[in-house]
Amino acid sequence: MTEVPTITLNNGVKIPQLGFGVYQIEPADTKKATLDALEVGYRHIDTAEMYGNEKGVGEAVREFGIDRSDVFITSKLNNSFHARDAALKAFEGTLATLDLDYVDLFLIHWPLPMIGDYVETWKAMEEMYAGGKVKAIGVSNFQPEHLQRLFDETGTVPAANQIEVHPYLTNDVVRDFDAKYGIATEAWSPIAQGKVLDDKTIVDIAERVGKSPAQVTLRWHIQRGDIVFPKSVTRSRIEENFALFDFELTDADVSAITALDRGERTGPDPDTFDYVPKG
Repeated sequence: MTEVPTITLNNGVKIPQLGFGVYQIEPADTKKATLDALEVGYRHIDTAEMYGNEKGVGEAVREFGIDRSDVFITSKLNNSFHARDAALKAFEGTLATLDLDYVDLFLIHWPLPMIGDYVETWKAMEEMYAGGKVKAIGVSNFQPEHLQRLFDETGTVPAANQIEVHPYLTNDVVRDFDAKYGIATEAWSPIAQGKVLDDKTIVDIAERVGKSPAQVTLRWHIQRGDIVFPKSVTRSRIEENFALFDFELTDADVSAITALDRGERTGPDPDTFDYVPKG
């Protein structure tokens, strides 16, 4: 079994640097995809209330028969539940849907600065953490000014910040801010929804090292120190995305890929995103 490196969060919890993401995987397909990932060797699964597929993740973990302490599970708070009482209730809903006693990491999915008070939400997250049913708490899509406000108004620094990062959006201002305060950066959309896979710089490196452009891009993330969780429902692709630890990129390779940055998002801008699901 490949040994995936871990990163130690600021509260001492260890998180595997490579995980399996289930964003946009249909609920009916999530159990099988997660089982495939566990069979391949993934021990870190990233889901969210808004994905609607937490149930399949929990079913896969139980069916696979792995000891609960040997798999790291992340979920995220739905945008509909930022008020304190709603957030606490939603967290209990995540535990019930997963049918697990605890989650390893729970995140505020979006700050929603245009419409709500994410500090109130963060204080609810502190209560969840104090209750012992989540091993670490963090945020997702938070900008430096959002994080600074949390520091100024509460006593808990997030363990992780899950943000969009890929070669066309290196997001180093946020990554550097995270690093300054001991916040682990997690990278979503790590291959820019496939947009970077035809990039000549990445293709040339892939041909030289005998790996796919996706593997080279994911390895770039690993060597830069981010936590990454590619997703796929195809077994061969799940296996390919896991095979990142039998090769290394040179410093020049990493720099060349980083230089592709053009500030191009595949997802919403965290400063203006205000989507709240109805119902």
